[in-house]
Amino acid sequence: MRIILLGPPGAGKGTHAGTISALKSVPHVASGDLFRKHQQEETELGILAGSFMSKGELVPDEVTIRMIEQRLGEDDCWQGIILDGFPRTVTQATALDQLFASLDHKLDLVLYLAVSEDELVRRLGGRITCRNCQTPYNLVSSPPKIENVCNQCNGELYQRPDDTADAVRQRIQVFTQQTIPLVDYYTSKGILTEIDGEQDISEVQRALIAAV
Repeated sequence: MRIILLGPPGAGKGTHAGTISALKSVPHVASGDLFRKHQQEETELGILAGSFMSKGELVPDEVTIRMIEQRLGEDDCWQGIILDGFPRTVTQATALDQLFASLDHKLDLVLYLAVSEDELVRRLGGRITCRNCQTPYNLVSSPPKIENVCNQCNGELYQRPDDTADAVRQRIQVFTQQTIPLVDYYTSKGILTEIDGEQDISEVQRALIAAV
């Protein structure tokens, strides 16, 4: 099964994509993880992506598409995938359609997590991430057991540059301008299901599982 999890920054896409990945036994491919991997390896694509991410801006389509194309070409993606953070523009969606067509695959479902701007600012303003394993935490809703220490690997927790207050506001603005048209794009194809992302996390998970 090939699924896209669509939603604004802070909607919980990473958490819920992991749940669906386990349920359907398909890899969870997050564009943000790909960006960070390329940055850590100091690839040309990683350096380009980092210069935009640090300002809360979208990475240019051609850079993102090249990363995704490389990842989808790996063996574990052949039987299915859940995409998180891609596509973010209609241009990217069109490129993904073309890529799937070239592989004789099709997109089965798009799940859209709808969350208000006020709630997004509240969530992201308190988000911190492990430097080692990238596990996310929130100082308000899901703090670590020990201050600034990851529960999973004891790594150092930090606030990513794109989670600062100014960057958060910029990310929401960019999402509204460039990514919301994807809702119309996939609705017109008859494959989009909207989920209320402001419900309790267990309720959101139940709704997502019911949809898939």
